[in-house]
Amino acid sequence: MTVDTSVMRKFNMSYVRRVGALEDSFLGSGLPYGTARILYEIGLGAPPTASGSASAMTVQDLRTRLGGLDSGYVSRMLRTLESKGYVAMDRDPADGRRRLVALTEDGLKQWDDLERRSEERAHLLLDPLTQRQRDRLNDALATADLLVRAATITIEQVDPRDPIAQMAMGHYFAEIGDRFGFTVGDEGFGDDPSLRAPHGAFFIAASDGAPVASGGVREFDGTGEIKRMWVDPAWRGAGLGSRLLRHLEAEALRLGHRVVRLDTRDVLSEAIGMYERAGYERIDRYNDNPHATHFFRKQLG
Repeated sequence: MTVDTSVMRKFNMSYVRRVGALEDSFLGSGLPYGTARILYEIGLGAPPTASGSASAMTVQDLRTRLGGLDSGYVSRMLRTLESKGYVAMDRDPADGRRRLVALTEDGLKQWDDLERRSEERAHLLLDPLTQRQRDRLNDALATADLLVRAATITIEQVDPRDPIAQMAMGHYFAEIGDRFGFTVGDEGFGDDPSLRAPHGAFFIAASDGAPVASGGVREFDGTGEIKRMWVDPAWRGAGLGSRLLRHLEAEALRLGHRVVRLDTRDVLSEAIGMYERAGYERIDRYNDNPHATHFFRKQLG
């Protein structure tokens, strides 16, 4: 299948010029784009406390928010910001191996100035348009943003006991409790060895350090079984669920399973539709899950 990249490439070249990313001084702030973006993310990721002073964030969290930028590059940018008096660096008292970074008073002022300049540039782009054109542009940009973020997310294997896995499952159980109309416990998720090597695996897709999708695969009664699939509601419609499902199927094959099964509940109509589109066929009940009403099977390979 051929992919036409011309529209994406043309948009990239046009957009970065019009938003000021190519200027030596981004939006006239006195900082190049890369340095200004790091300062902005520090303020965004660690907002002021109730007293008005800036909160600190770890440098590792900053790199995660920026998509895993090279540590050397981030360190150079932080030194530049520190030399200008915009950030303060310190060791984390809870863990001396980690560095904390926070905006200084001058840094907070610079952050506010970036916000003001960015808002002004956005008005320069939007003000000449009619309301109908603005609505079309906003809808198009929101869709493009979602799809690009979904396309650039990586799916990583984690231990179910990892804090980010626990966070994802907190969202999962809260949502299915709302959808089912009754509270559903975590059923010992973190202590379940079936979702850890060598019998299974659990995966997370994260954005800005927060989980946006998750799911696992394990051995059950001689076949593979997909469990705990969840996609953040704000990310649905971008194909992330289907991509995660394909990833779990590939992992089931790697674990030696030619058949994979799963269960779900009738109220989860979006999930049922996705499974059917992916080639799953309905089968009779194969387990004793009291919450499941629909059961599926797929031959892999």
